[in-house]
Amino acid sequence: MSNTSQMSAEAALSRSGILRGPNGLRAGWRLLIFFAIFFPLVFAIGKAIDPLTRAARVEPTTPLGGTIMFAPFVAVLLLATWIMARMEHRGFADYGLPWRKAFRRQFWQGAAISFVSITALLVAMHMAGVYSFGPIALRGSDIWKYAAAWTVPVFIAALLEDFTYRGYLLFTLGSGIGFWPAAVVTSLLMGGMHYFNPGGHGLGPVAATVYCLVTCLVLRKTGDLWMPLGLHAGWSWCELYFYGVDSSGFQSTGRLFQGSLHGGLLLTGGAFGIEASVFNLLLLAIWAVLFAIWPKNSASLNLAGRISPPSKPPAAALNRTFKPLS
Repeated sequence: MSNTSQMSAEAALSRSGILRGPNGLRAGWRLLIFFAIFFPLVFAIGKAIDPLTRAARVEPTTPLGGTIMFAPFVAVLLLATWIMARMEHRGFADYGLPWRKAFRRQFWQGAAISFVSITALLVAMHMAGVYSFGPIALRGSDIWKYAAAWTVPVFIAALLEDFTYRGYLLFTLGSGIGFWPAAVVTSLLMGGMHYFNPGGHGLGPVAATVYCLVTCLVLRKTGDLWMPLGLHAGWSWCELYFYGVDSSGFQSTGRLFQGSLHGGLLLTGGAFGIEASVFNLLLLAIWAVLFAIWPKNSASLNLAGRISPPSKPPAAALNRTFKPLS
């Protein structure tokens, strides 16, 4: 096909609305490009690290094992997002991850809320007779060693999950169908993936879906992912290290307390852990109320259903494909 014919075909497609909408290249096409980059990279990195982790007998139940197994996939996710950001002339801040705000006040607020929340949850479960805190299992320097070591994989895992479902995917889908419809879709995707976790046939996927919706509310209020990341990482750190309970069906080594559950599936969450208990669903309802009245950060609302202009002027060649979003 000649260049003239190709340009005529592209012009016809643009006029028909198949390629472009009011915001430029339609969200569906941008997501297809992202997936075409992301999924082959995930497949390749999985094939590369699987024999290495098997040979080294790396287990995700340890801090080092969790770091080794999750970090490559975070790198792939960030790489795919970076490529799309270059094409769309944006930065990571546009997708909810401004690096200048890393580990500042909102992150630690989220971590503190999680610590208080899970403590109150376990106290309630203890009073109901379905949870025992158990004895302290670590001694001496191991207490501080594992406390520090577990901070790394829980943050990496939180970044992987939160930025997968509430980063580029939510931003781009939201530019096409609106923030809350996109939040529902991505939350259902996240919840559905938890069905495949150990013990995931109970309330676990439901709780994961509700949790994702609540953190989308946090994202809308704060304007970025740093408070949700603090909530997620703080919660997982308390589960895997401090209180010693299973996290989404996964156990850990190096627990401070040897907590134990005893009771029915609905009350304890079973093999999935406390996240799949009715106690946690009640806690998520409280979180929803709390964050509904949380002060809104008016300085950063790009992900609340509004698409901002790109931070850099588009190059002429790429502008034909990726029109600036308004």
